[in-house]
Amino acid sequence: MSTPVTVEDRPLLEMREVDIAFESSTGTVQAVRGANLTIYPGQAVAIVGESGSGKSTTAMAILGLLPGTGKITGGTVTFDGRDVTNLNNEQWTELRGSEIGLVPQDPMSNLNPVWRIGAQIEESLRANNVVPRTGRHARVVELLEEAGLPDAERRAKQYPHEFSGGMRQRALIAIGLAARPKLLIADEPTSALDVTVQKRILDHLDTLTAELGTAVLFITHDLGLAAERAQHLVVMHRGRVVESGPSLEILRNPKHPYTQRLVKAAPSLASARIQSAKDAGLTSPELKTGGEESGGEDQDTVIQVKNLVREFDVRGQRGDKKILRAVDDVNFSVSRGTTTALVGESGSGKSTVANMVLNLLEPTSGQVFYEGRDITALSEKEKFAMRRKMQVVFQNPYGSLDPMYSIYRCIEEPLRLHKVGDKKSREKRVAELLDMVSMPRSAMRRYPNELSGGQRQRIAIARAMALSPEVLVLDEAVSALDVLVQDQILTLLSDLQSELELTYLFITHDLAVVRQTADDIVVMRQGAVVEQGDADQIFANPQNEYTRNLIDSVPGLNIELGVGEELGIEFE
Repeated sequence: MSTPVTVEDRPLLEMREVDIAFESSTGTVQAVRGANLTIYPGQAVAIVGESGSGKSTTAMAILGLLPGTGKITGGTVTFDGRDVTNLNNEQWTELRGSEIGLVPQDPMSNLNPVWRIGAQIEESLRANNVVPRTGRHARVVELLEEAGLPDAERRAKQYPHEFSGGMRQRALIAIGLAARPKLLIADEPTSALDVTVQKRILDHLDTLTAELGTAVLFITHDLGLAAERAQHLVVMHRGRVVESGPSLEILRNPKHPYTQRLVKAAPSLASARIQSAKDAGLTSPELKTGGEESGGEDQDTVIQVKNLVREFDVRGQRGDKKILRAVDDVNFSVSRGTTTALVGESGSGKSTVANMVLNLLEPTSGQVFYEGRDITALSEKEKFAMRRKMQVVFQNPYGSLDPMYSIYRCIEEPLRLHKVGDKKSREKRVAELLDMVSMPRSAMRRYPNELSGGQRQRIAIARAMALSPEVLVLDEAVSALDVLVQDQILTLLSDLQSELELTYLFITHDLAVVRQTADDIVVMRQGAVVEQGDADQIFANPQNEYTRNLIDSVPGLNIELGVGEELGIEFE
């Protein structure tokens, strides 16, 4: 006699051989092929893969929110025992919010800028008809408190622009969980946030969903985050599920070549490997470490920052003038041919320091020395000449390249501005630079919108290298990229550094990337330096509680992966 299936044993969501296609002017485009996914009540599952792998498309199909001409062309989607493959709009409206919640990726574009936060949460309660009208305001305050926002009564009356990124994300989580759904889809819920804020939000999401018994589907490209937060992992590549199984099992023994590449490239996991290797007393030629290679007595100082202070005039709540000290007596130095990472959360002052090092912002007091020369006292002509020695690669390759310029013109512009060579020699230099960043020469005739994010960042690096600088300031240069692309860019930067003896000042909040790349670390908090020193020493024995907190917050860094053969790394 067979045992009856209980509700707990029955999958909450089942996707079987699902195909998703889009109609375009050139015909039908298959976005997802034969996808299978099972989620049980209360379970946390993560879909991982790079941009274009089909993970967000799969998630949107579960909500019936496929964009444009997208539709399910094959297979079935069953939710809570009901076939939801071909529901009409009215049926989807009943299901969304109340049964399946969503926390979208970008809080700024998913919150209405002209509506108060409270009104937006109240809207989700009204739409799903879960609380009577008279009790809605009290429920809004309760939801904001649940989402970890202090002084919720006042916060409900504020607008999205008055919230920080982390607070906006919490508001979206409050909206997603307002109607107590059985399944919450979290699409890259913390990709734009600092690691400490990310950890607080994910911890909070874990607690909330455990209390409510809500199942969670994470959509992410961060394998470390997926492994730490989900019991089950689904790996997608080019519209297909290539591997599926328990998270740690997949991480420790990936079967598919694509999963192996992802595991090897993920910064948090690469950082965990470095840490494991250090703890085991091993060294690897593959792993970039700071120890013996950096900070030697014979290395001369290229940049020295002395007692740097920057103050801004800001207005207080009542419109009265206030002084904000964004950078407070900062001191550090950068040695030639090394990578110094300036780390800290948003608002710590690290980008302001970078702008003063680049001479784009004048210090209130203090000095920046380049090869012993005070650059804060240079004339305009001398500043212009200094630009040749120090270049910058910005965070967003979409915003830092002029969309109206061809790739050739983007790279050639600094050469033209500094009157380097004639037209023919500049053309030759652009071709050399494209070779240097492993881009085909045919790319010079294309425009930024024709390139992927990773390709654009390569072009941004080529442009920064055009004048053969000695120092590159990398302002969050890889944080907007997928892990595989991020790995390629970090490898490229490492190769360029060893080949050309470049000096890097890396501005970042991602300690996983810092662990892979930095020789020295300067930790900033609220405008001041709280700790600095050799990267290995800081990771092995952080002295400041804030630094410890930053390191502990890196998703996946504390996952025990083992070393050596298991990870396909040769040690010597």
